[in-house]
Amino acid sequence: MIRKFLITLLFVSILVTISFAKERAAEIAFDFNIPVPDNTRQVRLWIPYVVSDENQEVYDVNIKGNFSYQGIFKEGKNGNSILYAEWNGWGKEKVLSYKFKIKRKEVVTKSFPQKELSFSAGEFVNYLKPAKMLPIDGKVAEYSRKITKGKKTILAKARAIYDWIVDNMYRDPNVKGCGYGEVEKLLETRGGKCADIHSVFVALARASGIPAREIFGIRIPKGKEGDMTKAQHCWAEFYLPGYGWVVVDPADVRKAILEQKLTLEEAKPLREYFFGAVDENRIAFGTGRDIVLNPPQSSETLNYFMYPYVEVDGKPLNEDIYGFNLGYKIGFKSL
Repeated sequence: MIRKFLITLLFVSILVTISFAKERAAEIAFDFNIPVPDNTRQVRLWIPYVVSDENQEVYDVNIKGNFSYQGIFKEGKNGNSILYAEWNGWGKEKVLSYKFKIKRKEVVTKSFPQKELSFSAGEFVNYLKPAKMLPIDGKVAEYSRKITKGKKTILAKARAIYDWIVDNMYRDPNVKGCGYGEVEKLLETRGGKCADIHSVFVALARASGIPAREIFGIRIPKGKEGDMTKAQHCWAEFYLPGYGWVVVDPADVRKAILEQKLTLEEAKPLREYFFGAVDENRIAFGTGRDIVLNPPQSSETLNYFMYPYVEVDGKPLNEDIYGFNLGYKIGFKSL
């Protein structure tokens, strides 16, 4: 009885949230002290740079450090903003502080139109094509056809893909960071973190002709202040003609199922909420796969850009995509 009451209470709170979108304000601080050998000649650092949009307001930005040069750039293919810094010469510590304040809104995109309009695939070409780890042919296309069989509209197809993921995938707590998003492998193993689960959603959607994209960012933890260095999170969006981008987060449904030990039946309120809404406790960085940074990195393209990236004398310092060896911390303070 208590469990049913709590689930009912959760569903009521979700309905209230949809009617009255919540907000969250915080100060975020990235602090770097990059560990490099004494004989290093050049260090280059790229950080996702947070900008204002319809869902978040960024203000009081402060950047300081002992860098030789620093600037804000846009990556061309996806429009992601990048904080770039470099250090030239030997000897000194490589230190940078990047702080900002942000007001973030809950995103609710549930006022779906009665009739879908047509759209030009040419305008959404970046959101309909494959990426290195995100193919949309072969096995992916076969899964997509089966999952969306009999569905006539984009909304119905997107919902079928979303429901298939909630029903068939699971959160694997042993995956490092947010995962790599290797879609063909994930269709077999079914387990992963947010980048894995949303890569599958995007690939299946694109294979069905639905423009879709991942939104890479970070989650503001609960509480007044603390550490959020490993709180990166991503979600997904698909484009609904005549309406716009619709946000989804099946990964958070599976996260709740794992951590709260919910059944699929008990998780129904969360399943409904996260199809068309995400909470206010997250910050968006950008989107896109196979990223060429600006200024361009010397190494190969990045799978995605949600973590800082560093090169030392033209070679990657990152041990992997997550870069937890780069000597940085991210902290937050609620406002």
